[in-house]
This record gives sequence, structure tokens and C-alpha cells, in this order.
Amino acid sequence: MNPSNLHYIAESNGLTDLCRRLRESKHLALDTEFVGENSFVPRLELIQVAVEGLSAVIDVPAVGSLDCLREVLANSHIEKVVHAGKQDLELLHAIVGQVPAPVFDTQVAAAMVGYGTQIGYAQLVHRVVGIKLAKSHTFTNWSQRPLTQEQIAYALEDVHYLLPIREQLYSRLRRLGRLDWVKEEFTKLESSPTDESRDPHNRYQRIRGWDTLRPRSMAVLRELAAWREGEARRRNIPRGRVIRDEVLLELARHAPSTPAGLRATRGLHPSEADRNGETLLGIIRQGLALPEIDWPKVPRVRRPEPEAAGQVDLLQAVLKTCAQSEEIAPSLLAGVSDLQALVDAKPTDRDKLDLPILRGWRRRLAGETLLRVLEGKTVVSVDPQTGKLRLTSHA
Repeated sequence: MNPSNLHYIAESNGLTDLCRRLRESKHLALDTEFVGENSFVPRLELIQVAVEGLSAVIDVPAVGSLDCLREVLANSHIEKVVHAGKQDLELLHAIVGQVPAPVFDTQVAAAMVGYGTQIGYAQLVHRVVGIKLAKSHTFTNWSQRPLTQEQIAYALEDVHYLLPIREQLYSRLRRLGRLDWVKEEFTKLESSPTDESRDPHNRYQRIRGWDTLRPRSMAVLRELAAWREGEARRRNIPRGRVIRDEVLLELARHAPSTPAGLRATRGLHPSEADRNGETLLGIIRQGLALPEIDWPKVPRVRRPEPEAAGQVDLLQAVLKTCAQSEEIAPSLLAGVSDLQALVDAKPTDRDKLDLPILRGWRRRLAGETLLRVLEGKTVVSVDPQTGKLRLTSHA
């Protein structure tokens, strides 16, 4: 990196000048550094950006207002280039109030052209650009000031090579005819900070053991988890600082109805019982009073029949064959649980399943073939010459 083209932005006028430069570019490399151990929303410390001929670190606490940068991130004519950028997009959405779009994620694009799923940035830089990064400040506390020149240079490395990598990946995607594929993935990535799964009333499903509860207890857990989400956000502390997951599970399972019963719950801190005891008891009563129609759906767990297990193994082999022919990882197409769902569903219901393998480019690449195998319309055999699977279609 050329030191004359590196900038450390720590005051508002410098940010204004930088944003003027950024608006002139069609592609903007983007990354963030944050500290998240002690707050509900991680505290954004640095934003790294790069355009052709310029790389910069923005010291977020120092510059104050990010209004001019917000305008750049919201500009639909500027493509934001990230690597494994889901968390960065979620954080920027929480801080600046909107999702930076459109997006080009080099990790997603790399998976589409044969580099494997979830390749790291340093490894991708080495394979595409031929430069080995030191990665010496991986565990840096980015909230400490002043930052050293080494820290600033390290932070800038995370965006400095994104644009040349993007160019090479884009060229390969275009040559392989996969620009539409990757666009589907980027559209999903852009919507991830605002999708339905982030509803506080769905948070209970991230608590380990939720699916072991009875349906009525699941309803209680759902209400408790949604309350905790709002309380943690209001106090800006991690969820576990309000009430730990295992304690929520215990409250839902035993549903105490009195202050004494609440205080007897193992793991519930006395200060939290003092602060929110009546609220918690009210939420438990509210959850218990919900009619059955409003209870969460109980996940159906069943042991697969031996024949079904064999069918899943067969679909895995077919999926691997389809993926190898396109030089992408099978895991990018479908997981074992998706294949199990295909096998378990009635033939007339398979098309109604909400599975990635049955949508978009994944369906065109492998999903249709898997359905035809299950329907007996595609026969799987072994080529005696090559030892590879052979897929033969019948009308």
C-alpha cells in the first residue's frame, strides 16, 4: 500500500472531504471494526473504505456525525464491496438506519467460482492477488486510543485488496454465466438485516433446548425472550446480562406464579427479580393464557426409516455430482436436513417446501435433478469406465 494514499479520518471536515471522493466511484470497498462484548448493539469503532487510488480509516467516535457517509452508503449507484459482510451490513443498518446497497460480497462470489464455501479474506487475497497478509492484530481492542500506525495499516488491509478481487471474481462469474446466481445471493444478503427472522418473537428459537418444551411452555418462552430482547436493547447490554438463556428456559418450563417461586429459580439474579419480578410474572401469566392456536408450532421429530436414510445418501451423492460438474461446493446448494425434508415429504408436497435447493439457480442446477431422482424419472448408475455417477433421464 502506498502511504501517500492512506488516510486516517478523525474529524468532521476530513470525513466531508473523503465522502466527496467516495461519491465519484462506482465501487466502494467497505469493512468495519467494532467492540461488542458489553453492549446490545456492538459499538462501531472504525469504518474502513477504499476506492481506486484511495484507502481510508474513519474513526467513528472521533468524527461524530456520519451523515455524509450515510448518503454515500445509501447511493444506489455505488456498489459496496465487502467480504463475509452480513455482520457489517447489520451493524451499519443499526447505526445509520439503512442497509448499504447494492452489495458485492467477495466470499459469496468466491464460492460461486470454485474457491469453496466461507473462504477467509486473507486466504482469498493470497489465492487471487498473490499477497500473504500478516493478520497480526486479529484480537486488537479497537476502542483503545490512540491507534498505532500498525493498527491503522492492518485495518486498511481489510479493504485495500477488495476491489481487485472483485474485478477478478466478476470476470469469472460473467465467463461462467453465473452473474444471475450471485445476484440472487446478494439480494438476500441486502435484506438480511430487516428480514422476518429478526422479529423479537422469533428469538426464542435461538435458545438451545427450546424444542424440548411442551407447546404451552414454548409460548411462555417466546414471550419471555421477546421481552428480554426489548429490555437488553433499552439498557444497551448483552442479552445474558439481563437473564441468561438457561434461566429463561427454566422460567418457561416451571412457570412460577409468585415472587417467592420466581426468586427460587436457579440462576435468576436477585437484582433482576427485584427490578423486573412483577413484569416477569405478568409475562408468564400472559404466555400461559394464550389459546392453543397461538402456541408455537411443535417441530416434528421422527426417526427416519432405513429406506429413507438410504434415499438421503443417494441424494447426497447426486448433489455432489451436480456440484462437481459446476466446480462449486455441495454445501452451497443444500444441507443434509434439506435432503431429509425432500425425502420425508409426500411427492405431492415436495414443490411446496420452502427450501433453498428448490428456488432460483439452485433449483436449476440441482434441485430439479433431485426431484426427478425421487420421482424415478432420473436413474442413477455408475459409469464402469470412470467410476463416476451417471444420471440418465427418462420421460
